[in-house]
Amino acid sequence: MSGEAPLWAHSPAPGTEVWHSLEDHLRGTATLARRFAAPFGGGDLAYWLGLLHDCGKASDAWQERLSKVATQGGQVGIDHKALGTRVAWDRGLGRFAVGIFGHHGGLLDQGDFKKKSMAALRDNPRNVASAEAALSRLLPELPADLSAALPERWQQDPLVGEMALRLCYSALVDADGLDTHAHHHQLAAPRVRPDADFAHLFALFERRRTESLAQRPPSPIDGLREQVYAEALAAAERPTGMFRLHAPTGVGKTLAAAGFGLRHAQRHDLRRVIVAVPFLTITEQNADVYRRMLNEDGAEPVVLEHHSQVDFDAPEAGPWARQAAENWDAPFVVTTFVRLFESLYARKPSAMRRVHRLAGSVIVLDEIQALPHDMLVPILSGLRLLVEHFGTTVLLSSATQPEFWALQTFADLDRFELVSEVSVLNEKMRRVSYEWRLDAGLTLGHIADEASGSAGSGVGGGSAMVVVNTTADARTVYERWQEEGFGDVAWHLSTRMCPAHRRQVLEVVIRRLRAGERVLLAATQLVEAGVDLDFPLVYRAMAPADSLLQAAGRANREGRLECGRVVIFAPSDGGQPAAYKELVGVAKTCFGPDVADPDDTSALSDYYRRVYEALNLKDPKHIGQRIQQAREQWAFQTVADGPLIDVNGRRRDHERAFRLIRDEGISVVTPQGALTDAESAALVDLIEKIRAAPVPDLHDLRQLQPYTTTVHSGVRHKPEVTAYMRPILGDDVQVGGLVEWIGVYDEATGITFDPRFEEFVQ
Repeated sequence: MSGEAPLWAHSPAPGTEVWHSLEDHLRGTATLARRFAAPFGGGDLAYWLGLLHDCGKASDAWQERLSKVATQGGQVGIDHKALGTRVAWDRGLGRFAVGIFGHHGGLLDQGDFKKKSMAALRDNPRNVASAEAALSRLLPELPADLSAALPERWQQDPLVGEMALRLCYSALVDADGLDTHAHHHQLAAPRVRPDADFAHLFALFERRRTESLAQRPPSPIDGLREQVYAEALAAAERPTGMFRLHAPTGVGKTLAAAGFGLRHAQRHDLRRVIVAVPFLTITEQNADVYRRMLNEDGAEPVVLEHHSQVDFDAPEAGPWARQAAENWDAPFVVTTFVRLFESLYARKPSAMRRVHRLAGSVIVLDEIQALPHDMLVPILSGLRLLVEHFGTTVLLSSATQPEFWALQTFADLDRFELVSEVSVLNEKMRRVSYEWRLDAGLTLGHIADEASGSAGSGVGGGSAMVVVNTTADARTVYERWQEEGFGDVAWHLSTRMCPAHRRQVLEVVIRRLRAGERVLLAATQLVEAGVDLDFPLVYRAMAPADSLLQAAGRANREGRLECGRVVIFAPSDGGQPAAYKELVGVAKTCFGPDVADPDDTSALSDYYRRVYEALNLKDPKHIGQRIQQAREQWAFQTVADGPLIDVNGRRRDHERAFRLIRDEGISVVTPQGALTDAESAALVDLIEKIRAAPVPDLHDLRQLQPYTTTVHSGVRHKPEVTAYMRPILGDDVQVGGLVEWIGVYDEATGITFDPRFEEFVQ
């Protein structure tokens, strides 16, 4: 091949004769990566990573193979990452060169990176030499020393450096994906939204909030809500950092946190607001609220709701995955804890391309008490690093604030409290009395009968909610009411139902409660956080302390009764998640008829400290500490996939990897959950479109989210269940996969398995 022959990065876009110049791709990727990483001081590093990432494609062999596959199809199949990796390492970027080596396959542990990169150089000497010969022509400005691109702090502290690489790697793979996508779709430039005008968005939010509140019926606690909102806006004027919003349920934390985020982003030129919540129910509800506040007709949507449970990194996902993965290019993102933190500690490009968006942004963590305890140490460490080194502001919001500052990770970290006198506000907001029914022999049937027999002619006369710990228990209570003739006033809420179905039920329940009509609701803990329900009487099965208090927040929420009632009971025939056992044990020592009520802030603080001690979070052998140790060693695969468990280095212990949910489950689309037959039929057509598409459209996948729920991966071993699951992506029912449910879907309770498979519903 002539030394002056053109060098290509990609074959022509479909239906065109336009090849993608290698020089254009390298410079386009580098420029975009610099733009993404500049806000946190990584612009120069990301630029050089981008400029070098594909320079190995300049080899004669690679170019010849590209020409062949352009007409015959297939993959090039020749390494193109080794040269850029070596140049970056040799010219001063050192182990940050792993970002180039892993820009397709993912970040590796340092030991594996060194071995595999050396092997790639050793196995392809002629190709590397051929590409290197073209380097001066391709990148004439490449300096001999790139070390100035590395901030000193990134080299001194291994955890700071590890987080910096995650962010710069994210900027690289997002820029690479966008530049490649622009070529394949013949766009004039990669699709990147301009910076948001947060002054406009904040003003719009303020106006619409005022209009929305004017349409609501007055509440006795409206004054306290305005007080909390005003304190949030005042705090937004402060410099970036760590903030806490500790306030009781019902005082408008959802709007106060959003107002804080928008105003803070405006004041400090931050890039976006990211709201993360623990449960899909809250994601859906909050996203709806924020869309009404911020989206405008005729304009690109401001609010992005992202909680897809589809695993874009799974082998069966296919080559389209990197294009389909969401990169959070929106001013206001609503997502889940799982998506946020498992992206942060991932290693594959499709999951990590959004991570650079966290730097220089406002991250609001709502219902922060729901973070899993075994992952607290790496989660808090990551948040602290983002705040102290990468220009991020974090707001921790909850009515049941955990004692994170009792852990070494946060011990000396400064914070600012949005609400100045929490105990005073709690006292003003006291709206319920607690009753303890921990008698032996009490069954779910007894509680269902007691709740349905509740008398009262006040607000929602006779209305009651029973919150239990499993989907099977919720169905037991609901079916008892059905048997006893209360079907016309009884409803069920659990994760057996798809989000759209749950939303329909919530709308009916809320409307009836506000109209003073009777409601009996059997629900799992998904109603405990962020769901705007207001019952005069709430029954709660014994649970961890934060769940007890959150359930109480659904009783007399608007303060219209002199006092709401919360009955805490221990059903002899009730179930509970395995993770509850130790937490419930601690809760029983801190709360009860002769100890304290869950709204005692001092007792709650003591509860969290005891939980942390009982779980031994400081033990070097604890999973959270082991993940931290791996991070300090830049062992990216160990963090994401778990440590090696055999001498051959092929199998990893996934149980010791960073995971917020141990069983990722299988995402099940239920068209039967649609409101009308026409909507259901349209969903079936959409599913078929996605199945047939070589590269499924991300917009199409998003449209399935409201009808998608998750079941445990154990169903893969139950042919009686998988017979009713048709894969949508791939050919098999896989963990992290997406399938269509063609079995029974009850109009009241959702997915229906044979009773012996109840435990498989998440």
